[in-house]
Amino acid sequence: MSRLPSLRRRLAALSLAAAGLPVGATAQSQPLPLPAPLQAALRDAALPPQALSLWIAPVDDPATPWLAHRAEQPVNPASLMKLATSAVALSRLGPGYRWRTPVLADQPPQDGHVAGNVYLVGRGDPQLTVERLWLLLRELRQRGVQQIDGDLVLDRQAFQLPAVDAGAFDGERYRPYNVQPDALLVSHRAVTLQFLPQPAARTAKVIATPALAGWTVPGEVPLSAEADCGDWRQRLRADFASPDGPRFDGALPAVCGERSWPVAPPQPERFDAQALAALWQSLGGGLAGQVRNGAAPAAALPLFEAQSPTLGEVLRDMNKFSNNLLADQLMLTLALESTPPATWDQARTIVAQDLRNEARCAPEELVVDRGSGLSRSGRLSARCLGQVLQWTWRSPWMPELAASLPIAGADTARRATSGRGRAHLKTGSLDGVAGLAGFVDGPGGRRCVLVAVLNHPNAGTAGGRAVLDAALRWTVERLDAAATATVPKGQNAP
Repeated sequence: MSRLPSLRRRLAALSLAAAGLPVGATAQSQPLPLPAPLQAALRDAALPPQALSLWIAPVDDPATPWLAHRAEQPVNPASLMKLATSAVALSRLGPGYRWRTPVLADQPPQDGHVAGNVYLVGRGDPQLTVERLWLLLRELRQRGVQQIDGDLVLDRQAFQLPAVDAGAFDGERYRPYNVQPDALLVSHRAVTLQFLPQPAARTAKVIATPALAGWTVPGEVPLSAEADCGDWRQRLRADFASPDGPRFDGALPAVCGERSWPVAPPQPERFDAQALAALWQSLGGGLAGQVRNGAAPAAALPLFEAQSPTLGEVLRDMNKFSNNLLADQLMLTLALESTPPATWDQARTIVAQDLRNEARCAPEELVVDRGSGLSRSGRLSARCLGQVLQWTWRSPWMPELAASLPIAGADTARRATSGRGRAHLKTGSLDGVAGLAGFVDGPGGRRCVLVAVLNHPNAGTAGGRAVLDAALRWTVERLDAAATATVPKGQNAP
């Protein structure tokens, strides 16, 4: 037994040397110089060492990181904030949580009519897609409602949020990632425009999904004979400013083939009513009044509830495709389930409290703003985010969060050139921000947490991505070195 501590020290020294760290490095001797490969990557990218924040540690050892560099400095995490949002949501709501959208009426249906209004009560469902909305309205028809003699009322009081200009963040008001959260959010408030070439007619057919009442798209656009597809969206010369629908003054290069363009129309406050009116009409439903916002009265009769996919399923869409709107809806749902109606301040308080209490983040290491990370003021330290991942690892809901992360080099995180198939990693990027965080697998069941974040005007360059890849490569080599360390017969590996 007395030989075991010295054996562990020898094996640790061997592993550190193999991974490019100074022999004798420990958590207490931090800060350490960065390993040579990372220093070289930073030089090649013309990035100073202070642009990088790094924290790498075994999944089950919160006290002893393998490598920490500016790990306690709060930095803008961009979409890596979604990992913190995911962990708090799984802890509080559970992976089987479902959002519910009650459907109410003033009177029970009789002979296919509702004498009065029908109400859709939003409770934050982030996945009320056009397909699920179609199922909701179809069920309303199957329950005997063919004609609504009053209005179809949209109750969105569950979230109390200030009005925000969709283009305020970066001037891209028609980009779906800038759509703001809402208690009743139909089809992510975005339309997908499909361009289907018709070579014989030298035009491309244009289809909008979902259709919006009062928002008309041109039936076709010309095809051009340009030799390359290039920036085809720019060549269409689109104008989305009109509330009545888009205009295209250019042409689609024929060589592009079929193309899709997701767009957020210019008047988001009208979107839900327009989508519902068009879809209800397409199902053969009658409406004497209008689709409008309003409050469901306490005396309204429940007809049924539409249910969302589970939280575990929603997280896969949110994290694999870095969907900002899903993350913000989720963060506000935490406040709604705590003390309705939900506000941003309540949601921020809940997430910050759990990061401090459960992940042991120091108060000065975090500033919680948006659950998506689409923020200039949000901050997390690399250590805090690493400890969020360690909290995840020791929690019963770990598989749900891990499964929601892209697999390096094989899933949506295809840019990673190291550790292909050996890591579940979330990426994050904004102007001046690039990051990578998640779990890295090693031989023999060893796993560690990796958090690497760049905050610098050149973070998003190819050189910046090479720095993050170098951090992943170092982590993989460190795990491999630990696995190849020999252990005398009869002794357990450290």
